[in-house]
Amino acid sequence: MDKEKEQNPDPIVDAIFDTLHALGPGKSASPMDIARAFAASRAKPKDPPDLWRRYLKAVKQQMVHLARTGRIEITRKGQPVDPNDFKGVVRLRLPMKE
Repeated sequence: MDKEKEQNPDPIVDAIFDTLHALGPGKSASPMDIARAFAASRAKPKDPPDLWRRYLKAVKQQMVHLARTGRIEITRKGQPVDPNDFKGVVRLRLPMKE
């Protein structure tokens, strides 16, 4: 995990990997879960409760990039989907070892 942090200057990427590593192998998280966790880590007392919405687009952009490079998988109904062609409710997970 430390090696990944050195390669990732983007804090959103760090948040994605931190969340997925905390869940463990085979477990997944929604982009909304990651945006909420990231927002909670950066929130100030005066921020609105829906601050996480501000980060959701960035999480989705990074998840597509990371999936294209094979560092994570985007899944729908438990099955990996093509990061270039998917829609609907998706989740993220670390790649499954074959």
